[in-house]
Amino acid sequence: MSILELRGARFSYGQRTVVDDVSLQVSEGEAVGLVGESGAGKSTIFSLLLGLSAPHEGEVLFDGQPLSRRDRALMRRFRADVQTVFQDPYSSLDPRQRIDRIVGEPLRSLGIARGEAARQAVAEAVRSVGLDADVLGRYPHEFSGGQRQRIAIARAIVSKPRVLLADEPVSALDVTTRIQVIDLLRSLRAETGLALVMVSHDLSAVAALCERTVVLRAGAVVEEGPTRGILNAPRTEYARTLVAAIPRLPAA
Repeated sequence: MSILELRGARFSYGQRTVVDDVSLQVSEGEAVGLVGESGAGKSTIFSLLLGLSAPHEGEVLFDGQPLSRRDRALMRRFRADVQTVFQDPYSSLDPRQRIDRIVGEPLRSLGIARGEAARQAVAEAVRSVGLDADVLGRYPHEFSGGQRQRIAIARAIVSKPRVLLADEPVSALDVTTRIQVIDLLRSLRAETGLALVMVSHDLSAVAALCERTVVLRAGAVVEEGPTRGILNAPRTEYARTLVAAIPRLPAA
């Protein structure tokens, strides 16, 4: 059974359909990439999977159950088990808060841990992303872009989630830092069994992290399958265009 699923999802803004009958399953420990040009529907699908928007048709399921804000117990588990990393690490971190408060926020808001248990969990999360404990008393502006993204990842994993939703997590970084963050995400997945859904316009970044790729165009799925297969033998002209247009990173 999948952890997270879209089933026949449709979503429109006025008369414009931006997600058109999309079905997607994410299983335990699986890494799935969603790729496509601007306007392909990636951000809206990300919002649906995160529970920020509800589909106008179809449904979102978590552990096989329809996601509903009326089901408080289900939503509580969902908020703990599904965490996010966004494109811009600086704007996603509160500049007024120290790093220990930023990383520990999910533990407080979800009621998972407080006091010494929370401090230990925060320290463990920071160590797991390759940062020293001395970062905890500092502020986001004191760090580089790559370090800030590591801090954002630490915040996302501190609650020990089962799924990480990543929205263009390396596109704002320089090439060297980008590869380092990709290696970090690979290591975290190997160590924890974390499932990953990565949204990107860049098929090469998805290829470095995801075993399966879903290609989107104008809100619809036009191709889906093993990432290596799409890279090496795309079946649609649209996917061939995406493959031809991007630089390559080491495949997963």
